Amino acid sequence: MGIKKRDILADTPVNKGRQIEVDIAKATMLLMLPFIHCIIECSTDAQFDYGLSFLFDTVIGGPFSAPMYLFAMGIGMVYSHRVNTVDRVKRGLMLIGIFYIAQTFRYLIPYLIGYGITGDREQFIDPLIYRWLGCDVLLFAGMAIIVIALFIHLGFSERMMIEISVCLLLITNLIGDIDTGSGAGNIFLGYFIGTTDAEEMVISDYPLLTWLIIPVCGYAFGKVLIRVKNKDRFYGILTIPMLVIPALCYPILNYYEMGVFDYGENAYYHMMAWDCVWYLCLNVGMLGLWHFLSKNMGEGFRAFFSETSRNITSFYCIHWVFVICITNVILYIINGTQVFPIPYVLLIALCIDIVTWFIAHYWAIWKKSRAAGPTKLQSK
Repeated sequence: MGIKKRDILADTPVNKGRQIEVDIAKATMLLMLPFIHCIIECSTDAQFDYGLSFLFDTVIGGPFSAPMYLFAMGIGMVYSHRVNTVDRVKRGLMLIGIFYIAQTFRYLIPYLIGYGITGDREQFIDPLIYRWLGCDVLLFAGMAIIVIALFIHLGFSERMMIEISVCLLLITNLIGDIDTGSGAGNIFLGYFIGTTDAEEMVISDYPLLTWLIIPVCGYAFGKVLIRVKNKDRFYGILTIPMLVIPALCYPILNYYEMGVFDYGENAYYHMMAWDCVWYLCLNVGMLGLWHFLSKNMGEGFRAFFSETSRNITSFYCIHWVFVICITNVILYIINGTQVFPIPYVLLIALCIDIVTWFIAHYWAIWKKSRAAGPTKLQSK
């Protein structure tokens, strides 16, 4: 007998609470970020064509990184306790505010200090405005949450949300990268569609209209996942086919240098529609893989991944401050270059990973105790 839909899905939400496969997916991606970003900052352009630089930048730092985070973010909107438009919009605005604060500590302050010490305008001043105010995944996440909240408020179905997002992606693909001729114009417009200039200094990473499809599909997937009453059967059906598709697409696109494998950073940040398809397949396949692996995972590991996942925003911001201050400023001032042998870079990344995790851990404890308010000592 075949598997029927009602054997897997309930009519109402039954699969509530934290989903361990989503926590593991977010946590593993998060723990890779110091390695990805340190190698990106400390490698030459030629190194990205092969070896560990290629692995961490194009493979782990590409399809396995931000697409999974943004897909999981969409899932999280289904499971979140924020169930009204106001709360969701507040969350989005808070992420946007955190982005600008983080960018100030990530770029503005360190770069001004670096320039004050060295007087090196090319390293610290010329790219400062673009790096400080240019679009980034955290800014995109805040804007995407607000847009999805408005979709929900307007009563759009998941199908309608996906259709709108697909249209926006296709339109941005047809338009291509835009140069307004103005730095400020490129920065602002780059929040929404892909922008660039002749010097390729504009940072238009994860423009809203291009990448909105990923968290929207995550939200739609979450609406299904929360009704799953048999996750083994659910992921048993999906996992292998979803992993086979990217396994086939990856080598073909890489060979023909299409989509994400085209030249330059914007090949990834200004995503093409075909890349989006296999990113989404990879996301679902990896969630299935993590689900089955988690069944034999000890409680200690499950708790570790859950906590790391919960601290995702603080970890992201903290690790970036360390990465930029150490590679772009300290190492550059000491050695006159931020390019270093890969083994040293991996060691630096490991140290940043460990320190960042503990800072995020204790920051979460402090926030929780602060939210709880003062407690009264009781004597027996």
